Amino acid sequence: MMGLGIAAFGAPAAHAQSAYPSKPITLVVPFPPGGPTDLVARVLAQKMGEQMGQQFIVDNRGGANGNIGSALVAKAPADGYTVLYNTSSIVLSPALYKSLSYDVQRDLAPVALTATVPLALVVNPSLPVNSMKEFVDYAKANPGKLSYGSAGSGNITHLGAFQFLQANGIDAVHVPYKGSAPADADLVGGQIQFMTDTINSVASFVRDKRMRLLAVTTPKRIPIFPDAPTVAESGMPGFEVSAWQGLMVPAKTPEPIIKRLNSELMKALQNPEVQKKLAAQGAIALGSSPEEYGSYVKSELARWSKIVKQTGVSLD
Repeated sequence: MMGLGIAAFGAPAAHAQSAYPSKPITLVVPFPPGGPTDLVARVLAQKMGEQMGQQFIVDNRGGANGNIGSALVAKAPADGYTVLYNTSSIVLSPALYKSLSYDVQRDLAPVALTATVPLALVVNPSLPVNSMKEFVDYAKANPGKLSYGSAGSGNITHLGAFQFLQANGIDAVHVPYKGSAPADADLVGGQIQFMTDTINSVASFVRDKRMRLLAVTTPKRIPIFPDAPTVAESGMPGFEVSAWQGLMVPAKTPEPIIKRLNSELMKALQNPEVQKKLAAQGAIALGSSPEEYGSYVKSELARWSKIVKQTGVSLD
């Protein structure tokens, strides 16, 4: 992951785009309102709008693991007024779908990584386990009897769990849902027994003890649940999965506009108020140059292609 940093931009580029933006900017969020992606996107949209003197209008276009919204932006005018708030799903789709109406590297241009949201291994409190080790032992002793939810087949919440189960030799039943919210509801209700979901989706359930948090998937413990160990320190060294997020624009967007958006986004991510709001959700601010984000997307495409092939999941 990239560290937060601000690139230096030359005066000529800034001057060339002094009129941008001259009207509201549409921020396409390819997931439903109120979800883990939408929550972070709206914090950044508000702050960037304040900084740039133009409103960022959040347009939720959920469906097909983010591909409906992504395709919409890929085909939009490359003028800086239609921006994509994407997630790690964008690097999963090429391996999950045999045919996509857009190519992430050809049709979209990276602006910056924005944030990452840790995944959490959570269980229904009725399960007689209080640690990840106890969970692994229990699941192995009950092969095929436990079921786990996800926000959809091929979603990071599915693939994160798949990696975990495969590494530990656990046989469990996958139940895909249309988003985290219905999966969380069924986990609380006991229809499924466990899940790896984003921390901002499950935090309230953990706090009121309707879910039990066993571990988080980040390299280090997270501030909002400092007592929760990481998966890595609980017996799986090196294990790391997170739902990262970023900003992209149509591929032929002028470089000065991309640099302006990057500069304003970096400024927003360094704002203490923004950092406080993100931290309250368990999100970790990142930040990058457009070039760093492009390289990261390329490496993640290769990484997840192998994992998706192992799952045998295809969504065509």
